[in-house]
Amino acid sequence: MVWLTQMFGNSLTRVWWTPSVTGIPGTVVRKPMSPRSLATAMTCALAIAFVSIPSAAAEEPSGPRHIEGTVDDGATAWVADVPADWNGTVLLYGHGYRPSFFPIPPTPENAPDDATRQALLDRGYALVGSSYERGGWTLDTAAEDQLQTLDAFRAAVGEPSRVLAVGTSMGGLVTGQLAEMPGAPIDGALPTCGLMHGGVDLLNYQLDGAHAIAQLLVPEGSDVRLADYGGDLAAVNAAASTLTDAVVAAQDDPAGRARIALAAALYHLPRWAEGQPAPDPRDYQAQVDAQIAQFTVALGFTYPARVDIETTVGGNPSWNAGVDYRALLQHADERAQVVALYRAAGLDLRADLARLTETASVTPDEDALRTAYATSELTGDLQVPVLSLHTTHDVLAPVQVEEEYAETVRHAGAGGLLRQAFVQRLGHCAFTPAELVASVEALDERVATGRWGSAAHPRKLDAAAEALGLGESEILPRYRPAEWLGDRGGLFGRPRF
Repeated sequence: MVWLTQMFGNSLTRVWWTPSVTGIPGTVVRKPMSPRSLATAMTCALAIAFVSIPSAAAEEPSGPRHIEGTVDDGATAWVADVPADWNGTVLLYGHGYRPSFFPIPPTPENAPDDATRQALLDRGYALVGSSYERGGWTLDTAAEDQLQTLDAFRAAVGEPSRVLAVGTSMGGLVTGQLAEMPGAPIDGALPTCGLMHGGVDLLNYQLDGAHAIAQLLVPEGSDVRLADYGGDLAAVNAAASTLTDAVVAAQDDPAGRARIALAAALYHLPRWAEGQPAPDPRDYQAQVDAQIAQFTVALGFTYPARVDIETTVGGNPSWNAGVDYRALLQHADERAQVVALYRAAGLDLRADLARLTETASVTPDEDALRTAYATSELTGDLQVPVLSLHTTHDVLAPVQVEEEYAETVRHAGAGGLLRQAFVQRLGHCAFTPAELVASVEALDERVATGRWGSAAHPRKLDAAAEALGLGESEILPRYRPAEWLGDRGGLFGRPRF
């Protein structure tokens, strides 16, 4: 193994190169140098200047390269992989949400999983991604972190022929931000399982479901705070536990099950549970069983995440004061299920909806709301082609967000730049390498040709994925998500300042 020192951008980077001895291409790793190593390297460089070096040793390694570095004064780490037969396209990958309160180091990622990474490298794509500046809800800085990472890649590797932004979950929203930036060096975007509704709608729909549990299922006398935690993680965890316990306690009572179904409709929970076959569309009791299981997952993860968002934007940006819950349920895909279960339990659905409306009293912090809108809401004003990919039963990023995203893009007059594909599967970001690689190749073709053609048509996309030999594909030939319920702007209007 030998090491060389090269200048990449504004920083020196150490390069380790292991030449091939078995026919396998040599490997390269670049890492930022410490001040002590830098001094040593400069001394060595001066000495080497007077030594004759064989031309083969001075050439850039021709094998696949693995490169690591930092940007933003070391606050953001990045990682890249470049295949030996690079096709000129680089995928700028944005990873998902990592709670600031979990012991997860801020490591960079450049692909959603190892199998997809290898499949993309095998097809000639270079991959690069960052850690973002910090953990938590990073929509105020993540897009800029990604662009700085792309600059570092250019300096280290060279100018790509095309740049495709790809993102997962929260990284899908970051990718959506990049797609709307005028002049950004992005040629196309692939948000997958993206939080395309932004931070405000995210907290609003979760507030609606939690409000229903608190009013209809939590025992009277229990004090459950649903918003404005001031960074108090213990308080939000206590609220999540109280809400979850109330759901579990109500599961054996017909009235409780009907009210669970109402809360689940507002929370956009899938009516399908892990390890179980999808229930019959008319088997409402089996659907409630699935929703109970999904609540035990959703409340324990999504509700504590509220602390990160509130901390980032400086307060609570969500509200339900003024929401008409009877009108809201009229738009829900699960309305028939809720009505049937209420009728079977002998409950008055109108009375419960009236109670929810009358007791809805959460109001936003105006400055926090402005900040949340400014840093995490998409305008739909696309600057580049976008292909979005979503599973049909996603417990953390409901598929209905894609209905809201498409509507936003149409209202901005950019509908011709957007295509959407949907995978018939349960789970958050539960895509196969085949589905992801086929989507990348369809977007790459759109950018290369300047027109969509049939590349992103769901039926052709599914066939292309199946032909890759990378696993199954369940991309639906035709699918339209139900209406998104968290859109206060569309249904009830935003609060006036």
